[in-house]
Amino acid sequence: MKMVQEGVTFPQGFLASGIEAHIKKQGRDLAVVYSEYPCQAAGVFTTNKVQASCVAYTRRAVEKGPVRALVVNSGNANACTGPQGVEDTLQMAHLVAGELSINSHEVLVASTGVIGVNLPMDQVARGIKQACSLLSRDGGENASAAIMTTDTVPKQVGAEFTIGDRVVRIGAMAKGSGMIHPNMATMLAFITTDAAVTRDCLQGALRDATAVSFNMISVDGDTSTNDMAVIMANGQAGNEIIKGPASEGYSIFKQALDQVCMALAQMIARDGEGATRLIEVEVAGARDDGEAKTVARSVVSSNLFKAAVYGEDANWGRIICAAGYSGVDINPDTVDIWLGRQQVARNGSGMPFDEERAREDLAQEVVKIRLVLNQGTGRATAWGCDLTYDYIRINASYRS
Repeated sequence: MKMVQEGVTFPQGFLASGIEAHIKKQGRDLAVVYSEYPCQAAGVFTTNKVQASCVAYTRRAVEKGPVRALVVNSGNANACTGPQGVEDTLQMAHLVAGELSINSHEVLVASTGVIGVNLPMDQVARGIKQACSLLSRDGGENASAAIMTTDTVPKQVGAEFTIGDRVVRIGAMAKGSGMIHPNMATMLAFITTDAAVTRDCLQGALRDATAVSFNMISVDGDTSTNDMAVIMANGQAGNEIIKGPASEGYSIFKQALDQVCMALAQMIARDGEGATRLIEVEVAGARDDGEAKTVARSVVSSNLFKAAVYGEDANWGRIICAAGYSGVDINPDTVDIWLGRQQVARNGSGMPFDEERAREDLAQEVVKIRLVLNQGTGRATAWGCDLTYDYIRINASYRS
């Protein structure tokens, strides 16, 4: 398998564009992705009880299938906007369908940005017309830029691999910087593939990939109203169709999808609002993988620990504290902790370590923490970022 810095147009048969529709103050803010062939589709969506209308709409469209296109706007979440918001979501799908000569139920819709403000539909309509006219094989990078809000960099990645004698590709883009605490999933991710795969198999593979990627990151503990990850598969690779876990090629496809999603998840965590460091928390020795995931997410979500990383303070007590309130029945007297290159706790108690060396490790671009619970064989890894003064600055003036 080869990982590449390519996006949604990397697989065969996909076109994209990203333009400036003036929905937000500046920059590209409307993207369209189009498949020249019908696609099987799957999705995972926010568990927040408050959901934008595009979430319910896209969930229904994915279940009905097949789909051909995706439209995404940034700068406005179109959430908590009542009946008008529902109508605007439907209108976005209708406008794209008209430009591309497809049915409106074949168009997926996503929005991200400020909550509680109606979309400027005149700008959206003009933007959709322009974006559809500019669709190209080279449009993936512009599309990834157009879905950004407080992100500082676009996020895209691809994978190329073989199933049998066929070359198969996956391409993806994501946005996410703040309101990141997925349960699924505080961000947007759009994945394309030319693999031939059934919808049920695609849904299962995406659900499992999400569990080890997007649901294992945290920036600030907030779960958004618009979160979704969607995958579209048009079958143009011509591989023997993947029908389920027992199908030939399933494990190859799943490994590639896992890697793509984990790469995007780490990009999101690294680009957390105001962040200066990526934090990686590995938990081993849990009773099972589920308990390991819970502990890892608790540690990487601790604001006190995140602040300590920013301050280069080797305060390992905040790590074991977060493990203790995770809800998992850990035995604190068996916990070992490593901070970077050094073990700082054994059997739940502190041990001598080099403070200056620890400070050096906390100053690295990637800060690695390891907890061994010594209660079983379960393991998991979670990702997050440090908590800085800039996080407050960015979110104190998000609307203005």
